[in-house]
Amino acid sequence: MTTLAESFLADLDDLSDASDHEQAGEQDEDGAEQMVLDDVENLNYDSLEAVAHLRASERYKEIMQRVTDALAGHEENDRVWTAPSEEDPTYRLLVDCNQLAVDIDNEIGIIHNFMRDKYRLKFPELESLVHHPIDYARVVQAIGNEMDLTMVNLDDVLPQATIMVVSVTASTTSGQPLSPETLQRVQDAAAVALQLDEDKIQILQLVQQKMHKIAPNLSTAVGTEVAARLMGVAGGLINLSKMPACNVQVLGAKRKTLAGFSTATTQPHQGFIYNSDVIQQTPPGLRGKASRMVGAKCTLLARMDAYGQDPSGQAGEAMKTEMKKKVDKWQEPAPAKQHKVLPVPDMEPKKRRGGRRFRKMKERYGLTDMRKAANRMNFNQAEEEYIDGEDTIGLGTLGKEGSGRLRIQAQQQKQKLTAKSQKKFGKRLYGSASGAATSGLSSSLAFTPVQVTCFAALLV
Repeated sequence: MTTLAESFLADLDDLSDASDHEQAGEQDEDGAEQMVLDDVENLNYDSLEAVAHLRASERYKEIMQRVTDALAGHEENDRVWTAPSEEDPTYRLLVDCNQLAVDIDNEIGIIHNFMRDKYRLKFPELESLVHHPIDYARVVQAIGNEMDLTMVNLDDVLPQATIMVVSVTASTTSGQPLSPETLQRVQDAAAVALQLDEDKIQILQLVQQKMHKIAPNLSTAVGTEVAARLMGVAGGLINLSKMPACNVQVLGAKRKTLAGFSTATTQPHQGFIYNSDVIQQTPPGLRGKASRMVGAKCTLLARMDAYGQDPSGQAGEAMKTEMKKKVDKWQEPAPAKQHKVLPVPDMEPKKRRGGRRFRKMKERYGLTDMRKAANRMNFNQAEEEYIDGEDTIGLGTLGKEGSGRLRIQAQQQKQKLTAKSQKKFGKRLYGSASGAATSGLSSSLAFTPVQVTCFAALLV
């Protein structure tokens, strides 16, 4: 049995071992963080090739060469279309183009950050006035190192309202002209961004041309651009056909940062299908409902196109017409409430059922004389009452006439039974099968008059 001192020393040893392991883990983490910092410091952010290397990749060059050949008409287009196949070159080209379009957008965003970091010394307010990366690159190319923006023509780049704001802000900016080396880097970055945007336009042009062949129904219903974006994000038409409608609805949705602004008018789940004609022609209050409908239809059409059920695209056109009719139906006002006019009252007495059955029913449910007297009241005379528990029951005219005693006798209602009921009642009462009632003193013996005379003589 260990003593208290020994157990205390053992706990101290465990604590020392745990602290050693924690120190070793912290050293490993510090070493990893130091390696990351060294990599960041060694990275040359003054060079555009260090941050943007998509155009130099072999994949980019190969896909763009195939896109150029396809647009020039060097590929065969006479094959009879049945359904998209993973090995089909046209289908694979469209999937690669969609993925490359996403990579181009990311690359343009990186180049935009590079331009802002370098051009901020010249015009720091420009990034808050021109938000689109391509417009920012065009403005930077147009302005350059010019300090007086009245000498720069921006009519082909920005709208008039934005040009006026940029010109006024540039007249009061605190920026300084850039050095020739820095300005050249910014100009090169802007040229690369514009070139990437042109390549993306070519890719989208090819995709729009081929989507009517790859997904004819989906392209007819929501448009070639929306269909291409959905297929690109999903990773192909086969993968898109396997998605549920609720996921297709939110494909391409981005979280909006509205710091300081109201979120009352913002609608969630605005994916690629919000750019379709059906949703754009729908009032804002019904777009959420319309997006769910379009997402469900896109799933059905993608499954039809994935297995080549209708290469002509007639199913997509029919569904698009159906969706538009539903949206129009939603916008119709509710039907007015119609008040039904009461019929003209008939003054003629209605025919009532008569006969024996009606008389029997009337006798069975009719009021007795006693109940009728209890329901009557004499004028200017208070009726007598009695208390039955918590209820007070009035007697009406009962006992009001004569000496005060009850003159009305409660008579049993006469009710004739049918032959069947009478027979049943007699059998139950006397145990006889016949309907006639028999007494307990009666006998089944019968005597003739002669026998009666003989019996009387014997008794005498």
